[in-house]
Amino acid sequence: MIKDYKAKNFEFTNRLNAQATNKKTKFEKTLEKMNIRHKLIKPKTPRHNGKVERSRRKDQERFYYKREFKSFEEFEKKLGYWEKEYNNFPMKPLRWKSPNEQLKEYKLKKSA
Repeated sequence: MIKDYKAKNFEFTNRLNAQATNKKTKFEKTLEKMNIRHKLIKPKTPRHNGKVERSRRKDQERFYYKREFKSFEEFEKKLGYWEKEYNNFPMKPLRWKSPNEQLKEYKLKKSA
């Protein structure tokens, strides 16, 4: 049980795991394979964390606060609809493209 807990919690970072700080996580390996640079921010620096916090706030306002879920299955279904809507919505940081359009362009450039 503890082993499973640790495996799940260190899937994205080993920064808090003194025994494995030099080991790459599954997340880090995947980013490396996809040639994506992942930049960490310093803890307790809100000015660096603004985009993440804004994204979480939007999720709260537009999804979680407006809905009730009677089961986990219902939650998963509604989350799927929300993700589809969100990923097809144009965004200023992406030069008014949707995340899906940006991803499509990225994949085309990478394959060229």
